[in-house]
Amino acid sequence: MAATGLHVLSAVGLRIGEKHKLSVGGVALPRVSVSVNAFSSEQRSAKSFRDYLEAARDFIRPEENSPSRWFSPLESKARCDRAPLLLFLPGIDGIGLGLMRQHHKLGQMFDIWCLHIPPSNRTAFPDLVRMVETTVKSESQRSPGKPIYLVGESLGACIALAVAACNPHFDLLLILSNPATSFGNSSLQHLPPLLKLLPHQLDLAFPSVLSLIPGGPLKRMIAHWVRGLPENETAANIYQDLVTASTFTSILADTFGRETLLWKLKLLDSASLFANAHLHLVQAQTLILSSGNDHILPSTCEGKRLRKKLPKCEVRSFKDNGHCLFLEDGIDLVSIIKATSFYRRGRHQDYISDFIPPTFSEFNKCYGVNRLLEVIMGPVFLSTTVDGKVVRGLGGIPSEGPVLLVGNHMLLASDKISLPGQFVHERNINLRPLVHPMMFTRMRDGLLPDVSGYDTLRMMGSVPISATHLHNLLSAKSHILLFPGGIREALHRKGEEYKLMWPEKPEFVRAAAKFGAKIVPFCGVGEDDFLKVVVDYNDQIKVPIVREVLKRVTAEGPEGKRRRRRG
Repeated sequence: MAATGLHVLSAVGLRIGEKHKLSVGGVALPRVSVSVNAFSSEQRSAKSFRDYLEAARDFIRPEENSPSRWFSPLESKARCDRAPLLLFLPGIDGIGLGLMRQHHKLGQMFDIWCLHIPPSNRTAFPDLVRMVETTVKSESQRSPGKPIYLVGESLGACIALAVAACNPHFDLLLILSNPATSFGNSSLQHLPPLLKLLPHQLDLAFPSVLSLIPGGPLKRMIAHWVRGLPENETAANIYQDLVTASTFTSILADTFGRETLLWKLKLLDSASLFANAHLHLVQAQTLILSSGNDHILPSTCEGKRLRKKLPKCEVRSFKDNGHCLFLEDGIDLVSIIKATSFYRRGRHQDYISDFIPPTFSEFNKCYGVNRLLEVIMGPVFLSTTVDGKVVRGLGGIPSEGPVLLVGNHMLLASDKISLPGQFVHERNINLRPLVHPMMFTRMRDGLLPDVSGYDTLRMMGSVPISATHLHNLLSAKSHILLFPGGIREALHRKGEEYKLMWPEKPEFVRAAAKFGAKIVPFCGVGEDDFLKVVVDYNDQIKVPIVREVLKRVTAEGPEGKRRRRRG
C-alpha cells in the first residue's frame, strides 16, 4: 500500500506568523486552468423560447376531438445505458413541449415520452390519469428493475400525484413544477364566472394567460438593459422579444379560446380536488420546484404545504422565475436533478454508478458560489511526490485510483468545499468526499438549514458516509476524501486546535488494504490561527434554553433518531 502526502496550507496562516511558513523555490503560484475534457460534453445546440413557439404552432391543429397521445421528442433514445423512462405531463396548455429546452441534455440520461393533449380534447381528469396509469403499468412490466420519472407542471403535477397515489407499489419518482394543487387558493378559480358574463366580442383568454410567457416580455426587455450590451445589440434583442410576444399571442389565441379556457379551468379544478384528497396515499419520492414569481398559482406557499404533507418530499425554490419554469433562461433540469441526488437507474440509489460528473458550466456555477470563500481563505496546496520532493500544487497525487485521501477537518469544515474544486482545476479528477448524512436527509424540518444548502457539494460528487459507500467507491477505483474526525473535529472546542479526533480503530485502513488503495495522508493548517473559538459546546449546554435547542437540532439529523432507539 503506497503512501504520499498532501499538505493544505491556508494563506491566512502565512500572513500571521512564521511557524507555518513554507517555501518552495520562492516561485509565484502557477495559474491553473480547467480542461473541458474533465467534464461531460456540453449541450451545443440550446433551444430558445422562439424555437418552442415555432414547434408549438405545428402541434396546434384545428381537428375536433383529437385524442391525447404520447410522442418522443428525440429522434433516438437516450444514449446512457439502462436509462430510466421519463414521462412529461404538460400544464394547462397541454402541448407537451414544456421540456423542449431541456430535451437534449435529458436525452442523455432518460428515455423521454411527452403527453400531448390537443386544445379541442375534452378528456376528463380521471381518464387522463388512467391513460398515464396504463403506460406506467406496461412500462414497469417491460422494465421491472428501472424506476419511472413523472415530470409534471401545474395540471401535469396533479396527474402525477394521482397516479402515484393510486399505484403506491410502482417505483415512481415525481418532479413537480408549480403544482396546480393550489388552484383553490388562486385567482384563477374566480375567472370562469367572469368569462361567462362577458360578451363574446371581449375575449379575455389572452390577457388571462399572458403572464405564462417565461419571465414576461417586460422582464425580458429590462434584463437586456441590465446586461449592459451595446445599444445596437440591446435594440435587436428587444425587437426579437416583441416579435416573440406577437407570435405567442397568436398561439395563445389558437390554444386558449373562450370555450377551451373554460374547459381547462374546469379540468384544473377537478384535478386539484382529486390530488389533494389523495395526498396521504402518495409514497413516491418527490421533488417540488416552486417559482417565487408565479402570477398564475401561489406556488411558493404550495411547495411548503406539500413538503409537510408528503413523506418523501424535497422543495427547491426559484424566487425570480415565473410559472413556466422549464422554458425560462437559466433553468437546467438536468443540473437540478444532479444537485438534488435525484437520479437513479435502479430500485435503490447508487452514489457510484448513478453519479454523473458536472459539466463545464455546472462546475463553473458550483465553483462560483464558493469563490468568495476561496478569495478570503486564499488556500495554498502543496504535495509530496513518491521520491520525497515537495511540489506546489497537487502534482504528487496519484492519477490512478483507488486513492484515499485522509486528513483533519479545519474549523467549520471549509476544506470539504475547496478540495474537490482544486482537484478538478489542477488534475481533472472528480474527488468524492464522504460527508455527514444530514447533508442528504432530515428526520424532520426544524432549526437545521435546509438540505438545499448542500446542493453544490452533491453536484460535485459528495456521498453519505458509510462502510458500504466506502467499499463501493474503492471498488470503483475512485479518488475519495475522508475526514475520520467528522463533524466533531470540524466543530472542535476551546483548546482543541489541530487536535485529531479519530477513532481508535480506523476501519478505513483495512478497507483500503483490501483493494490495494493508495492512502494519501494530509493536514490542513491556518484556520485555527486565524479564527478562535470563544464559546463552545461546553459553555452552551450550561444555558437551559440553549441546551434544549441543541437537543432539538440533534434530533433533526439522521443520527438522532437512531440514538434514541438504542437508548
